[in-house]
Amino acid sequence: MFKKLALTGLVVFTAISCQMKETLVLNEDGSGTISISMDMNEMMAFGSEMEEDSLKINIDTIIRMKDVLVEKKDSIATLDKSQQDLLKSLENYKFRSLVNYDTKEMLMDVYTDFKNVSEANSIMDAFQESGTFMQGMGTDVEIEDDPDSGNIIGVEFSFDKGKFVRNAFIKDVAKHKVQMDSIKEAEAFMSGMRYTLVYTFPKRIKSSSVEDAKFSLDGKTIEVDRSFVEYMKDPDVLDLEIELEN
Repeated sequence: MFKKLALTGLVVFTAISCQMKETLVLNEDGSGTISISMDMNEMMAFGSEMEEDSLKINIDTIIRMKDVLVEKKDSIATLDKSQQDLLKSLENYKFRSLVNYDTKEMLMDVYTDFKNVSEANSIMDAFQESGTFMQGMGTDVEIEDDPDSGNIIGVEFSFDKGKFVRNAFIKDVAKHKVQMDSIKEAEAFMSGMRYTLVYTFPKRIKSSSVEDAKFSLDGKTIEVDRSFVEYMKDPDVLDLEIELEN
């Protein structure tokens, strides 16, 4: 599970600093693509100096959830229904892991195409599960029966009549408090981590709910950058409402 990297585990694993980017491209008919990527290049540069050359293997792998559902159907059938439903909801997602010691690159990317942006509402769940399929971390489907597991931050997208909304929220207040308590000691080490939205729309942006956003020259792309810790504490800091020109 990616939860072993994210949330409390993410504190130790990314203390050197990694960057998160959520990228969305929306077409005029409401279809598009979305991805969440974790850039761990700084960690790669630091860690590679301590590894033996014989252990340095370059990797560039894409795993399709559709294939996993077929290949691991027997294992998945033994899971609780809620867990089976979760994996099924991620059917159209793909997971990419890149490790290149020559270029000092380390990246994990989760992405999907959608016909309606509401189909992207499970992107956070997909990102949490991505560690299960990340090359080098084990590809067996093993969802632990842990009452404290599960993605704590959710997100909902909508696009209607030229208005786009990204609404992030805390799914379980009690679990969120436990999570925040657990990262207090490492918060200083995470100060360099950022979470960035880069969204591209089919028309120029007429107005935005974010005052300090950056815009492309053609006015169709918006970039919003926040501290990762700030986002973990209060997901609303990356809420976004966009109105497009007619």
